Amino acid sequence: MERVRRASHAGSWYSDNPNKLDEELGGWLRASGLAKSADVRGVIAPHAGYSYSGRCAAFAFGNIDPESISRVFLLGPSHHYYTPKCALSRATVYKTPLGDLPIDLEVNDELRATGKFELMDLNVDEAEHSMEMHLPYLAKVFQGWPVKIVPILVGALRSENEAMYGQLLAKYVDDPKNFFSVSSDFCHWGSRFNYLHYDNKYGAIYKSIENLDRMGMDIIETGDADAFKEYLSDCDNTICGRHPISVFLHMLRNCSTKVKISFLRYEQSSQCKSMRDSSVSYASAAAKLDT
Repeated sequence: MERVRRASHAGSWYSDNPNKLDEELGGWLRASGLAKSADVRGVIAPHAGYSYSGRCAAFAFGNIDPESISRVFLLGPSHHYYTPKCALSRATVYKTPLGDLPIDLEVNDELRATGKFELMDLNVDEAEHSMEMHLPYLAKVFQGWPVKIVPILVGALRSENEAMYGQLLAKYVDDPKNFFSVSSDFCHWGSRFNYLHYDNKYGAIYKSIENLDRMGMDIIETGDADAFKEYLSDCDNTICGRHPISVFLHMLRNCSTKVKISFLRYEQSSQCKSMRDSSVSYASAAAKLDT
């Protein structure tokens, strides 16, 4: 029986007009100037409305070579629903204005059988935007290529659980037909986010924010999950995909394939100059075979 997850944020967070959306994504992908690479095994990409982060996200999705990939694991943080675990979808297909993405039910069942995952209700699934914002880009990049997805909602995990899920998912990295799309925005700065960290030695507030983000990005590039944890507890940077990123770092640490993360783009929704301002940062990375 088909169970459909609607494109619940289409028409608000991004266009629900297929032609307009296709054109917009195509334009950003071309502007990124990236060549597709079969060595790219995963991405970290933002998940804000496309008018804010769509251009930045192209620097992640533009790396994907659809020819060799048949399955995409999606790891996204949970914004509205609290769980101390990871959750799998009950849907069989995710809709997008650019075509449907079927869920790999076989892998879903395999993960369920571990007893470590819960199932999210369809209303939780449709309320969450972190994975949905990756879907139109995936549908666009895989146009004409058969692909299935494995959405994993990553809850508020303790560090030992980040490591446990990372170990459990590591074997999938070793299959070159698998790809990983990790969803995260970076610093949410301003009083509306209860986060006003500012180090004036970097000059303007937005430069201090960039320095803070780049410190985190540099640590992620080293692949050291423990150092990333330490960084987060030191500065409490409001990186909303901290748990999906940590799980991904543990996956890369535990698999046999050598994969290196490199950030390719960094942007901010606006430049904060006074304590009344606010902004969200976006960063895109590619996880590439380290040959």
